[in-house]
Amino acid sequence: MAENKNAQQVREITDKLEQGIKELFESERFKEYLRTMSKFYNYSFNNTLLIAMQKPEATYVAGYTSWQRNFDRQVMKGEKGIKILAPAPYKAQEEREKIDPLTQKPVIGADGKAVTETVEVLRPAFKVVSVFDVSQTDGKELPDIIVDELKGTVENYEAFFDALKQESPVPVSFEDIPGGAKGFFSPVESRIAIQEGMSEIQTVKTAIHEIAHAKLHAVKPDEKAAPEDKKDRHTKEVEAESVAYTVCQRYGIETSDYSFGYIAG
Repeated sequence: MAENKNAQQVREITDKLEQGIKELFESERFKEYLRTMSKFYNYSFNNTLLIAMQKPEATYVAGYTSWQRNFDRQVMKGEKGIKILAPAPYKAQEEREKIDPLTQKPVIGADGKAVTETVEVLRPAFKVVSVFDVSQTDGKELPDIIVDELKGTVENYEAFFDALKQESPVPVSFEDIPGGAKGFFSPVESRIAIQEGMSEIQTVKTAIHEIAHAKLHAVKPDEKAAPEDKKDRHTKEVEAESVAYTVCQRYGIETSDYSFGYIAG
């Protein structure tokens, strides 16, 4: 009987999760997010590498005037631009054989030689330009579908977190994680790291998310063609955050604002 009740409760929670994500996709908040994201230029593979080499933590990148015109943001004084290559084609005059539009063959003159004509062509070229990451700008906030961080406390937090550490298949520790990540599971080092200094709710939610990764997505070297090897990163993130949301809901910890946006993203 208790097992059926737990299964029903989990079903109700996952139904709420699915409905919440559906409503987010249909919301004005999501539409505004898409409108803003569409203004960012889609950089080539080579420029993406250049950006990663110069500023690996970069997230949203745009030119100096683009930040002003499209996003109502200003590059802060003293910020160093990220150098990339921008197309800069130029026009040039070129002598070519004249082609008969009907036969598509060169036009032959009275002297028996091919007739030439001067045509204007566009030659490909590139120039070095500077772009800036959003972290280098100040102004109007960019819309996001993910709440930056959950706030609030958790009842019996210390005991709850100790229980999570006991449930984790790998050690859990706090540290200052560079780059803005709230936590990570390292299958190579067999450990979980949680960003220190976060709220109790965000800390618990993040811990459950990373423990889910450790339980669901750890690749076992002794298994051939492990199913987890075939899952892409997005699938793993959806699974881990869905577990985090469900467990938190089960214990009365509200993470909807964060989890709905995270999974939708």
